[in-house]
Amino acid sequence: MVLMATIVFFHAHPDDETSATAGTMAIASADGHRVVVVYATNGECGEVPQDLAVDESLVDRRRSEAECSAQVLGVARVAWLGYADSGMAGWPQNDQETSFHRADLDEASAALSSILDEEDADDLVGYDWHGSYGHPDHVKVHPVTYRAAGLARRRPRVLEVTLNRDMLREGINRAREMNLDVDMDVDAADDGNPIGTPAAEIHWQVDVSDYLDRKRQAMQCHTSQTSDIGMFMAMPPEVFVVAFSQEHYREHGRPNGMITGWPF
Repeated sequence: MVLMATIVFFHAHPDDETSATAGTMAIASADGHRVVVVYATNGECGEVPQDLAVDESLVDRRRSEAECSAQVLGVARVAWLGYADSGMAGWPQNDQETSFHRADLDEASAALSSILDEEDADDLVGYDWHGSYGHPDHVKVHPVTYRAAGLARRRPRVLEVTLNRDMLREGINRAREMNLDVDMDVDAADDGNPIGTPAAEIHWQVDVSDYLDRKRQAMQCHTSQTSDIGMFMAMPPEVFVVAFSQEHYREHGRPNGMITGWPF
């Protein structure tokens, strides 16, 4: 008998779920698990679409897009911590008082822990130490995840979503062989650290190939973010498959060695 779990996915911004964990979320929901997504920020630093209504803000739009994605993926609940988007590394928004980057660790962790208690969560998915590519909000997700798990009445198991650096490099090389313009240095993100995690240090690889169409549909919900989502949608099918058919997780304390399978 397969036991049903409640899995909480903690993401920095609306749309982060689609590229990082959408396939896993869709599989979990289809298998009968309760899937909850929590966003740390409202995504105010995202791109402002030209078709905003007179009484509609960018936050309104991004929250609506997140609800669309949740419906596609079978998410049971969408929750918001409500912090302001901190922007990319070095932006002035990093230092605004309400930004997630500047949030008090205990306060932010308590807010997430409260949701974990409401859900009686079995598992909590956060980010690796670097947030994969050094975005201040992504980096902050990491300590908040672990502190919140420790505060929860029933401590959930924690997984860290990450990018497979070796697979990412392979995908970039393949795209460049097809004469596609890819402006990304895997070995140096904005803060100078490499992107993602070497394959040898990743513990779980989840094959989401059968849910790739749903993952793409979830991405399309976030149409206001034309730079990232537009780039993903413009990928040739063979490149999209390489980029998004596998999702990767680290599990603190687990011996090295990547397992291709289901971690929950």
